[in-house]
This record gives sequence, C-alpha cells and structure tokens, in this order.
Amino acid sequence: MSSPRPTPSAALRGVRLSAVAAATVLALSAAALPAQAASPGTASPAAPTASVLTGRPLDRAALRASLDAFHEAGMYGAWSAVRDGSAQWRGATGVADVDTGRPARTDFEHRIGSITKTFTAVGVLQQVGAGRIDLDAPIGRYLPDLVPGERGRQITVRMLLNHTSGIADYVLPAFPGVLENPGKVLDEHRSRHIAPEELVRLGLAAPPVAERGKHSYSNTNYILAGLLLKRVTGQEPEAYLTRNVIHKAGLRHTYFPRSPYIRGPHAGMYESMFGLIDPPRDYSVYDMSWAGTAGALVSTTRDLNDFYRTLLSGRLLGPAELRAMKTTVPAYETPPGEEPLMRYGLGIYTLRMPSGGWYWGHDGAVFGAGTWALSTEDGSRQVAVGYNLMKYQRFDDQGNPLPDPITDALYAHVDGALAGPAASARRAGPQSPQSMRSTRTVPDRLLGPEALFHDRSAR
Repeated sequence: MSSPRPTPSAALRGVRLSAVAAATVLALSAAALPAQAASPGTASPAAPTASVLTGRPLDRAALRASLDAFHEAGMYGAWSAVRDGSAQWRGATGVADVDTGRPARTDFEHRIGSITKTFTAVGVLQQVGAGRIDLDAPIGRYLPDLVPGERGRQITVRMLLNHTSGIADYVLPAFPGVLENPGKVLDEHRSRHIAPEELVRLGLAAPPVAERGKHSYSNTNYILAGLLLKRVTGQEPEAYLTRNVIHKAGLRHTYFPRSPYIRGPHAGMYESMFGLIDPPRDYSVYDMSWAGTAGALVSTTRDLNDFYRTLLSGRLLGPAELRAMKTTVPAYETPPGEEPLMRYGLGIYTLRMPSGGWYWGHDGAVFGAGTWALSTEDGSRQVAVGYNLMKYQRFDDQGNPLPDPITDALYAHVDGALAGPAASARRAGPQSPQSMRSTRTVPDRLLGPEALFHDRSAR
C-alpha cells in the first residue's frame, strides 16, 4: 500500500474539520442534524403518505437518465433498483474501480451500513411479540452488567431503538486519531477485531451530545440492541437475525460478513473524508466488527426492496409490533409551528422528499459505501440505491457548503424513482439552493460530520 499523501498541519486540519462539520450540520436536514426534540412519551404515528404513481409503468428512460446524471455529477459508481408493484427496473452507472475502469453492475453486494438497524429492530420487536422483551422496561433489567446504575434504570429498550437514550456514539473513540489523520487511522484498523461490549463501553464513556428523551442518533444504541437479543435468545445476534429476519424475508444476498471480505461481486468503496483523504481510498476490505448490529450487513439493492416490502406488508412482525416500529419522534428540533420533515421510529424513519411525498426506510454509510432505501408505506413503490464514494462534500474556508451537484443528483434520482419524474418536477417547483438543502438529508451518518463537530466542541 502506498504511503498517505501529505496532509495539512494539525492546526489547519482542526480548522477545516470544525468548519466542515459545523457547516454540514447547518446544511443537512433531519437525518444528520444534531437531534434535539421529542420526548418518547409524546411519540406520534407516522407522517402522512403522499400519493405516488403506483400501478403506472416505470419510466425506464427517465430512471436511466437520472442515474447517469448521478455519475456525471461526480459519483464514481452507483446501482439502483426501482419497483412499482410487480414492475421492476435495475440500472448501474459509472465505475466500480477507479484504477481499472471496471464498470458498476446491478447485482453488486454492498455494505449497507445503518440500514442494518432496521433488521436489528425487527429482531428485537419479534422478541417483544414473544413476550421476552418489554419495550418500556429499563435496559438495566436485561443488561445490568453493561448499563448499570441510573442509566440502566432510566433508559428503556424503546429509547435505544428510537435514539432517545442520550447515550453517545462510540465511533470516534473507536478510531482514536481519526480527526488528525483519517487515512492513516482507517488503514491501521482494517484488520482489527473489536468486541461489541468494548464498543458499548466507549459509547457510555463518551460525553452525551443530547439529554435523555431527545432524539440523538447513536450507533451505541444498536450495539446494545444486539447484545439484548443475545441475552434473551441465547444466540449470537447475527445468527438470530440471519435465521429469523434475513431468511424469513427470503433474502439470498444479505449477510453479516465473517471476514473483512465481501463474498460476491462488489465495487471498490472510496472514502474522501471531506477531502482529507486525497485521493479517496478504497476500504472495501475491512473488518466490520466495529459496526456490528448497528451497521455491518452486506446486501443488494434487490434484497433491500424485498426486505422493506416484506416488513411493511406485515410479514415479519405482528400488527402491534409493526405499529410500535412506525410510532415516531421528530428527528430534529423545529421552530414553533413548523413540522419536521423527518420522524424516526424504531429502526426506521419516515421523511418527506423534495417533491412532497412521504416515504419509509433508512440510509446507511460506512467508510466508502453509501446506501439508501425508501418505500411507500404499503411497500408498493420502492427504490434502493448503492454508491461508492463517501464524504465527497466540500466547504469553503468559513465552513460554508460549496455547491453539491452529487447530492442534488442523488435526490433527483431517488425522488423521481418514487414519485415519477413528472410528479417530482411538478411538486418541487422553483426552489432556491438554500431551501433545497433545508429539505433533504444526506445519507452519511455512521461517521457523520456532526459527530466531528460535537467531538471538537467538547474538547
């Protein structure tokens, strides 16, 4: 492996990271904003579902054009699967390998990051339905050795699943020095295996970024959820989820990797870290024990559509458990009288796309790999897209986001796939760049810039 390129001085890097992080916090909408809002006790059902072009033929030419536009905007490679009822379209664009020019393919296996959380939540809710877990019981009842004392008594299982526990994220502590030299640190940890109990310890030791009862996205919550499954089932959580969620949904290319390698055809996965890793580096070979039941799954876009349709149609959970999953809290704080554009349930969220439609699903991000899967509430209209360049956004010296054609193109493809290109264009209407940024979420949170911002501001 070649040595890392020279990087800016530590002082300059600190300025750049802080500026990038702060600006991105302002630019992103609900998914990545530092969550502050809603008590779990005031949770409400899902937001309304917008009408879509269900039952009409898919506009394959428009889907092809919008996916190609995503690559032309600067994304290395992307692959997408769209469904409306029984009609399906799959496409790929760009390159899987920037050195050889190997093209992207529609059947790629891909690290899906935090979409893993939906699978983990399903497993926990299955145990709720079986009477082995009480959503409103304190986590200390089940894991007193891991979450002792007041936190063990005050934090409920539900708070873990909707990210209102107040427990901090473990990702930055698990990669010490990543703020100073991200390329070097990520390279050094490629083959490291880390136990989930250690990840929990790191998360519990880190300063919280929000008080208990306010939504604050934290991967530690879902490592704890996996350990909860282990405690009540007597099985490794990955084995339980494979048998009772993945196999039950009929998924053929979805699995927890047992080595740093992806088994099937896949792309290189290029991490830029907002320009601090230059050129972006391939992290497709990586020990994913650091993500575990919060983000380690591998899947395909076709499997993801199958999974969300099976889940939303009630074939993985009982009616009461599915209702609990879709009971949401605001994912970010809004001014008085303004409704949030995203609400988070138990391992799944609902959000309004720029065209006005509300959809259910999740996004995922690990180093170099991004995935986004959204469906209508009944699972009839769906899109899942994978892509292989992460943290590509750029900022000026004051931390203001620079024009971002890549994310604009991602949203155009996903929104058009769900609402149809004509409806998307008609509903969106003329919008300023600022208003467009305020109504969209950039799916990249497993190590998002807001985490960098909180870490540095706490020092």
